[in-house]
Formats: sequence, C-alpha cells, structure tokens
Amino acid sequence: MSSFVSNKIALFIDGANLFATAKALGFDIDYKRLLKEFQGRGTLLRAFYYTAVIEDQEYSSIRPLIDWLDYNGYTVVTKATKEFVDESGRRKLKGNMDIELAVDAMELAEHIDQMILFSGDGDFRSLVEAVQSRGVRVTVISTIASQPPMIADELRRQADVFTDLVELQSKLGRDSSERPAPRLRSPQFHQRAITTVALQAADNDLGE
Repeated sequence: MSSFVSNKIALFIDGANLFATAKALGFDIDYKRLLKEFQGRGTLLRAFYYTAVIEDQEYSSIRPLIDWLDYNGYTVVTKATKEFVDESGRRKLKGNMDIELAVDAMELAEHIDQMILFSGDGDFRSLVEAVQSRGVRVTVISTIASQPPMIADELRRQADVFTDLVELQSKLGRDSSERPAPRLRSPQFHQRAITTVALQAADNDLGE
C-alpha cells in the first residue's frame, strides 16, 4: 500500500451486488472484519451500505443485517423495492440503488483520497471517472474468478485499482466453522452470527 500523509477513505458497498459476488465465490462476508480491514488502511471517514428492502412487509430477511450494520459503524441507505409484473407475467422486484450511491460519492469526493467501491455494476463506470477527475483514487472490488465474471469489463478498466474479492477471502470471509446457534443468546455471539442468519435468509428471497 502506498503511504500518504493524508489517506482518507470511504467505502461504498452495493449490498446486493456484494452478496451475489461472495455467494458466487462460495463464502460469506464478515462485515465486522471488513470494517476493521479498511480502518487499518487509513482514516475511514464513512462506510456506506446500500440495499433495497421490500415495502409493505413487516419482516424482511435482510432486516437483521441492516440493523446490525447500522449499530456497528456503517451508514445504511435503504430504499423500498417496487413489485411489478413483467411482460411474461412474472412477478419481479425493482430496487436500484445506483443514484443514491452516486450522489453520496460525488458529495464526499472533495473530502476523501480513496474511494473503495464494492460492486461490479458497469453503470458505475462514469461515476468512477467523475470521482477520479476530482483527484480521488478509486479501488473497485468484485471478481473475475466466477463464471461469468461478476464485474463489467468497462468498470474494471476504469478503476485505478481492481481487487478480486477472492484475494480478500481470508481477511473478509466469515469463518466457516462459526455456525449460529438455534437461539442467539449472547449479544457478542449475535454479532458474529447475524450475517450468516441474514444472508442465508436473503438467499431464499423472503424470510419464513
């Protein structure tokens, strides 16, 4: 890592994209370890986590994760998804967070030295270019190890640094031997296990 006198960092996590990427690589993200990793790389000003939630639903499977992140150093940005029926008559959900992420990134650009973007979405290429024009170094974290790759080629080429998520598995992955108990009794254990509970539920789209 290059040493800067000032190294102010902001994380921008496209929640659904990161979840899909980690799943494609066969591991779960430990968000406590993720935060610690980047706190060790400079002055972490903000860690944004963006996700859509299903509106008009009392319990969302992603809610435990959102609540944990909100209380443990992340700035959680949510938006209600819209349910619609496509031309084939299938029910689908729409909840794109690109605009919210882009607005926050542009607003913070003059205050940071590094932007860390957890996403492979090619729509972010122009945002990365705009942030770079303000003197910010952009690292994009996704993967080319999956088939097909989770990152759009144009986004990978635009980034100052591309880091494959698989290279960070030992630092950001949750210990596979750490399984949640049927009931989460202790708050300390609850923090370690909650990502698995939430992500396993999210994998089924909706909680029980």
